[in-house]
Amino acid sequence: MNPKKQVYLSLGSNMGNRYVQLQKAIFHLQSKAGEITAVSSIYENPAVGFEGDDFLNACLGIATELSPHELLKVILEIEKDFGRERSLSGGYSSRTLDLDILFYENEVIHTKDLVVPHPHIQDRNFVLKPLADIAPQYYHPVFNKDIRNLLQECKDRGKLKKTKYKLFKSRLELFSQLQFIAIEGNIGAGKSTLSKMIADDFNAKLILERFADNPFLPKFYKDQARYSFPLEMSFLADRYQQFSDDTSQFDLFKNFMVSDYDIFKSLIFAQITLQADEFELYRKVFNFMYKEVKKPEIYLYLYQNTERLLENIKKRGRDYEQNISADYLEKIHRGYMDFIKGHPGQNSMVLDLSELDFVNNPSDYEYILQALEHRILSSIF
Repeated sequence: MNPKKQVYLSLGSNMGNRYVQLQKAIFHLQSKAGEITAVSSIYENPAVGFEGDDFLNACLGIATELSPHELLKVILEIEKDFGRERSLSGGYSSRTLDLDILFYENEVIHTKDLVVPHPHIQDRNFVLKPLADIAPQYYHPVFNKDIRNLLQECKDRGKLKKTKYKLFKSRLELFSQLQFIAIEGNIGAGKSTLSKMIADDFNAKLILERFADNPFLPKFYKDQARYSFPLEMSFLADRYQQFSDDTSQFDLFKNFMVSDYDIFKSLIFAQITLQADEFELYRKVFNFMYKEVKKPEIYLYLYQNTERLLENIKKRGRDYEQNISADYLEKIHRGYMDFIKGHPGQNSMVLDLSELDFVNNPSDYEYILQALEHRILSSIF
């Protein structure tokens, strides 16, 4: 194992969702290059050397085992993943992502494709200012001056504005900005499994629906007409009590809360199973309770096609679920879709997992995490 080297990089973007691209670039660097040790504030400035939209710029520190040229290769690959192709002419133009190596330890490197320290650090206040945020006393090995002195001497008087947005070192830090996420889905969609995985990976308080102890559930699957109303009222009372207790008591040792259900599912299921007069009575009670409960910041609905749901239900082997019909599952799905469409102000997202296996395939799980990541970032910027 190679010893880790301290490196400083600059990041910039002036195309598309600039903030999201800078943040995702940091996550890519963390995954492919090394540990992110420091992240500066974000600064906005006009394009320099060409006509284009304003840039967002930042700097970060990274501890890496990669050699300078290995790091350069990773940087170029990340830029390419973000849709940037560096111009062979070397001219300036708008770009989705701009990554540059500013310092690599105290090394001085001059090769055909890499110059370190970056030759224009001392001339750019949009590099020096964010760099001074995280490494004010770092000495330039050529000029023998620290970053604060270089910033004071810099002749660049271009407009530079510090923004209110924050970049995060890791996905864990980003997810910790949440308070509560609800993961919903049809019977057998995998919501409990995904909730457990996210809770484990991101140190979240896990809230799981209690259903196995409900005495009406096995009876309901055998005789729906007789047991639908007591079942739904029993579920509502239990969900309301549990949901209220669990979401109102935040665990100081956990970063956020993740639940495998949202209490609104009570109304969705009740509308399917109850007679019209029963449902009207049920809805009056539900509306009173729903006003009092905590709403999720992100409502994630896991879609699985009916055939896949039936396969999952069969695999998990709960006796009382084996007679669930495809028609019943389709009604539940339509109920969820109606709820999502009817609440446009809610931060809802739907992921189709019919062809994915996030339990056994890490790339499928990563797909879900990236979707959540993008939703959180989009809500920030």
